[in-house]
Amino acid sequence: MYVVATAGHVDHGKSTLVRALTGMEPDRWAEERRRGMTIDLGYAWMALPDGEKLAFVDVPGHERFVPNMLAGLGPVPAVLFVVAADGGWMPQSAEHLAAVDALAVRHGLLVVTRADLADPEPVTRVALAEIARTSLGSVEAVAVSAVTGAGLDDLRAALARLAAALRGSGMSGTNAPDIPEISPYDPPVRLWIDRSFTVRGAGTVVTGTLPAGTVANGQELLLTRHPDVQPVRVRGLQALGEPAERVTGVARVALNLRGVPTGVPQRGMALIEPGRWTLTAELDVRLTPRAAGLPDKFPPELLLHVGSARTQARLRLLGEDSGAVYLRLRLRDPLPLHAGDRVLLRDPGAAGLAIYGATVLDPAPPPLGRRGAAAAAVRELASWPDRPSAADLLRRHRLLRTATLTAMGVTAAPPPVAGDWHADPAHWAHLRAELPTAVAAFMTKDELAVGMPLDAARAALDLPARDLVAALVTAPADPGAPARDRLPRVIIDGGYLRIVAESGPAPGKPGAAERARPAQPEASGAAATSAPAAPIAPAASLPPRVASAVQAVLDDLADAPFAAPDGERLRELGLDARALAAAARAGLLLRIADLIVLAPGADKEAARVLAELPQPFTTSQARQALGTSRRVAIPLLEYLDRARVTERLPGDLRRLRPR
Repeated sequence: MYVVATAGHVDHGKSTLVRALTGMEPDRWAEERRRGMTIDLGYAWMALPDGEKLAFVDVPGHERFVPNMLAGLGPVPAVLFVVAADGGWMPQSAEHLAAVDALAVRHGLLVVTRADLADPEPVTRVALAEIARTSLGSVEAVAVSAVTGAGLDDLRAALARLAAALRGSGMSGTNAPDIPEISPYDPPVRLWIDRSFTVRGAGTVVTGTLPAGTVANGQELLLTRHPDVQPVRVRGLQALGEPAERVTGVARVALNLRGVPTGVPQRGMALIEPGRWTLTAELDVRLTPRAAGLPDKFPPELLLHVGSARTQARLRLLGEDSGAVYLRLRLRDPLPLHAGDRVLLRDPGAAGLAIYGATVLDPAPPPLGRRGAAAAAVRELASWPDRPSAADLLRRHRLLRTATLTAMGVTAAPPPVAGDWHADPAHWAHLRAELPTAVAAFMTKDELAVGMPLDAARAALDLPARDLVAALVTAPADPGAPARDRLPRVIIDGGYLRIVAESGPAPGKPGAAERARPAQPEASGAAATSAPAAPIAPAASLPPRVASAVQAVLDDLADAPFAAPDGERLRELGLDARALAAAARAGLLLRIADLIVLAPGADKEAARVLAELPQPFTTSQARQALGTSRRVAIPLLEYLDRARVTERLPGDLRRLRPR
């Protein structure tokens, strides 16, 4: 199927021409037939010599119905431009052509009507010259008379040639009931609704021009009903009045919908495939001067037209580059858009032609917060093609999920760096270089920290997910980089990031951390520790002040190994709970409770002493044998219980577990 829209000044014979070609009445309303003037969109179709169907969307030509004209012209890939031989080039001829040019329509045909009333040659020359300056370029021209039938056979032949051009460009659709399923790689469906009505016994029916993709019976779509979207299901499908199981665009279709309240669908709403469109109220666009040119100054608000939709758009001028103007638009109503979509901006209050075509570059742009952000945005967007790639969008957004790229209309994306996250290569390299710096800065600020928490690193690098931090740690280093350019190695140890030495200890020789840490039993709570994955770099060692205080504690314990320093002694030495925990992680102290520490190996010595007692033994007997106080004896025994060195029995009794 092929779809063509008519265009041209009011009363130049567009509807009469469609009626003569198809034998169908495009004017649906009695008021239109009474006044002899098209008010709303009309639809008709004909068969081409090869059996394919050609559908017409007949648009009104009067200036009061420009929104209706744009609603019909918007989704259609080709235009039948009509000028009357006895009327000549008129104001609405220029306005309709400006809309065609703004939409960048590239396929068309000039038809000069009423050739029986005046010589068509002068009008043809003028119209072809006007059309040649637009996106249509050089088009074929045919002079006809719908009254006498002169030229209609030539027009049918020209329409067949236009259909062949559309077929060659991929702008045709098929009714294919034998296709087993809809391919996930088909273009996504976006059907702009131009009619909605209720059929007794069937429910809600909507019609529209399907520009691409495949619609099938039973398919679930989303209706863009502001301020939200509503799931609906296709319960019936027709193409040009004939039932079909599935239809591929470009095509005129009618859909019977299930799950829609009566009267809800309206012109301008769209049916879209879930997850494949960006429903946006803010976008960045580029306006390129065409035949109509661009104004010196834009009003603060314009009407935006896309498909059959229109909404108010507030403008923010970002800047200009090489004659193109870049705008950020804030829409009153969210619309489903892709990067590369073509939209129209119109000033209904302007005295002359005020229709401008714009290309959507970014349907979900980042905020413009800092000073100079608008100028930077122009420099970035000016390098983009009209259909941006994944690389373009990632260069601007830095990190995007697969679903976001898909909704922006991008299918060819680079491999993800973590989960479904994609990254701009330059930004990813920058993050890898910044990670060791962030970890080192965190450890410098907090000398006693076991490492940098993943969430702290995520915040420091302004990353949207913790998975990205882990991916940065595991990203392969460049083996060919000179030693001076190699990044410090960062590891994840127990949920913390640490910087480690570039190479591990020599074979057979323990690393510094291993030499400082004696073997300790596994325990939970305050006594739990974990061995480091690699030798600790100087940034993770104890500060000199803490190391000196720890040595003083060890000196105190040398003669009385179970006489743990009390709170007053710890305050005197400047050791708080965090400092003691850091010393325990380094293997320099054995922490059996928050503020109770002993020398490394004290647990093994305690087990040896307790083994000499009659089994079982009481807490008092253990305290006396260890030569300490209840303040130390009770936490030490509980530590040994957790380490499964001792076993608690009913009453105040314990015994050593058999080895």
